[in-house]
Amino acid sequence: MFNYNWKLSDGYTSKGIENHKSKVFSCFSCGGGSTMGYKLAGYDVIGALDIDHKMMEVYRENHKPKYSFIESITTFKDRDDLPKELFNLDILDGSPPCSSFSMAGNRDKDWGKKKKFREGQSEQVLDTLFFDFIDLAKRLQPKIVVAENVKGIIQGSAKEYVKKIYSDLDEAGYYVQHFLLDASKMGVPQRRERVFFIAFRKDLAGKFLQQVDMFLQRPYLELSFNERGVSFGEIYLENDESDRPLNENTEMLRLWKLRHKDDASLEDASFRDLGLKKFYSVKYLKKCEIPLTLPAHADSSVLMDEPRRPNKRECCLIGSFPIDYNFKKLPYYYIIGMSVPPIMTANISKEIYDQWLSRL
Repeated sequence: MFNYNWKLSDGYTSKGIENHKSKVFSCFSCGGGSTMGYKLAGYDVIGALDIDHKMMEVYRENHKPKYSFIESITTFKDRDDLPKELFNLDILDGSPPCSSFSMAGNRDKDWGKKKKFREGQSEQVLDTLFFDFIDLAKRLQPKIVVAENVKGIIQGSAKEYVKKIYSDLDEAGYYVQHFLLDASKMGVPQRRERVFFIAFRKDLAGKFLQQVDMFLQRPYLELSFNERGVSFGEIYLENDESDRPLNENTEMLRLWKLRHKDDASLEDASFRDLGLKKFYSVKYLKKCEIPLTLPAHADSSVLMDEPRRPNKRECCLIGSFPIDYNFKKLPYYYIIGMSVPPIMTANISKEIYDQWLSRL
């Protein structure tokens, strides 16, 4: 239903999709991955919030929002001059920064510590931003709240955060479910597992249940996707002007030349040659496989068949970003890696509309 190979210039009309214009406001909007997904599914994204002024410049350039705020959610949630339109939302969407919960990071060693991102914005305690987002939901009272995060938030000691998320959303007046979903099963050429917390406002449940099943205790959302996986070979582009070859003088290229066909990353060659586990995060892109999660770091992947990193068009397709997206002066791999794949959000939000919003 949603094509990963698309352009902003083609517009947001998708075959078989109703342009219902349900209203969405996006927090932690980044490059607008979720924004584009909602628009593809027939929603109207009326505004966005992000603390990064450079990222918001890119967002404004591509999405032309009615409202846009460059501010931390910790202060935004307490503003007394918020537009009235934000109090009548269908969906409040957000992707709170997730590095504190990532299995690749320091996890609980970083919990409670202030951090800042690369563009020089103010320091924040990242693992509490999710609860500032819930505070905003409690104030705005949208019909539905959607929050995306990394798989690590439901693993290990981070599960205590999930309990508090459920508790705080319950106190804010919402029923909540969470789903572990894989973008590769939604038509995205990327194995990207993410957790989605989706909450339904309690005072709407009675009306909803009368229309569906009076014996249900609460409205449950059914999310099950099983589209065909898309391999890297299907999006591979040879001799593109944006190719990023490995530098001839780097250790990465030397180890790449020592690769075996069954290797998963440069670490394998490093261990064979040096006895050291270096470059463990530099994964191979193999034409016969679905690409792994595309992170924001430039050196996170390299082609198995060519000594180069994925080029701009390949990264856009892996992330289901429009190939004519204007990244301005920011690195394309950074924005795509930081953003929710648009086609992932499109699939999820279509189900939210079909199962819930269309029946209210």
